Amino acid sequence: MQTVTVKQLNLFVKSLIEGDMRLNDIYVVGEISNFKNHYASGHLYFTLKDNDASIRCVMFRGYAQQVKFDVTDGLKVILRGRVSIYEKDGQYQFYAQEMHPDGLGDIALAFEQIKERLSKEGLLDPEKKRPIPKFPQKIAVITSETGAAVQDILNILTRRWPLCNIVMCPVSVQGENAVPEMLNALERVYPIDCCDLIIIGRGGGSIEDLWAFNDEILARKIYESPIPVISAVGHETDFTICDLVADLRAPTPSAAAELAVPDMGEMKYRLNSNKQRLIKALNGKLTLAKSRFSQAENSPYIKKGVQSIIEQRNLTVDTLFDRLTKRYTDILNINKMRFKTNLATLDALSPLKVLSRGYSVAEKDGKILKSSKDISVGDKFTLKLKDGSLNCIVDTKGE
Repeated sequence: MQTVTVKQLNLFVKSLIEGDMRLNDIYVVGEISNFKNHYASGHLYFTLKDNDASIRCVMFRGYAQQVKFDVTDGLKVILRGRVSIYEKDGQYQFYAQEMHPDGLGDIALAFEQIKERLSKEGLLDPEKKRPIPKFPQKIAVITSETGAAVQDILNILTRRWPLCNIVMCPVSVQGENAVPEMLNALERVYPIDCCDLIIIGRGGGSIEDLWAFNDEILARKIYESPIPVISAVGHETDFTICDLVADLRAPTPSAAAELAVPDMGEMKYRLNSNKQRLIKALNGKLTLAKSRFSQAENSPYIKKGVQSIIEQRNLTVDTLFDRLTKRYTDILNINKMRFKTNLATLDALSPLKVLSRGYSVAEKDGKILKSSKDISVGDKFTLKLKDGSLNCIVDTKGE
């Protein structure tokens, strides 16, 4: 009896299966269960089943990275790959190289999955959308530096609202560098806090070209923006996740520029129109006020009332005049009494009063002589009397 090892047996069966060309490139449809994402290696492990059977499957990292949608249990998919045996445990399994949702395209499914996930978290709630500033002073534009979209945005912004400053943030809008560059641009704009508004978007293209704007990380970054964001991706019929998360979705980049700023010409027209209306309204009110005043002025009731007021005021003035006159007279009499009293006091103290009683005053060199010691024999002095003065010479001095 000839024997073989288990490994030899598994290798032999593996060679038979892999030798069948029909099993080397085959499509299989079924429902995913027991799904496991091996994050360390990036490989996907799961079971594909239908109502009657199941088969173990593996999808290595290189192929798994091409899957755009989230793989979950219960998802019905179409797999393309090959059948083989893992000789270590003899397990017959399917090695998937492509995965597509059954009945719905990859991109469509991925879009719906991201949309549903963000919606459950409240990122798409209309109540959380912020109003766009009416008169922005500075706008950050995140788009490709080439192409018609950026030119349309710049032309419209400068034409409609030249008072606004534009901060250009050139980025890639498709390809593997698009998402990192747009994230970097947003991270640079947010901390500056110098912009009133952000416009992010690009011109039209295929759904694959626009796919960067369906990136979940980018959508969350836009939702976190401290500044209102207008998303303008593709044409009017194109919708992206960024459109849903942004504060305002514009159907085209040109429309985004028009929604972002007011029209200077229209503003001038409206201001002038309002000015004319205001002038007309003020003139009308002034004319009406003049008419009412004229009517009131000629009214006998008004005249009688005015006359009554004038008479009352005249009475008040007369009363105040009488009170003022009396007060003035009282003050004058008091001051007269004070003057007489002070005059009498001065008169009593006056040296002339003393002279009138028979006394005299001796002066020498303009100084009053108070003692005999202040003058010597032979000195001249003046003797002041009541009605004149005498020039005298000292003949002798006595005790």
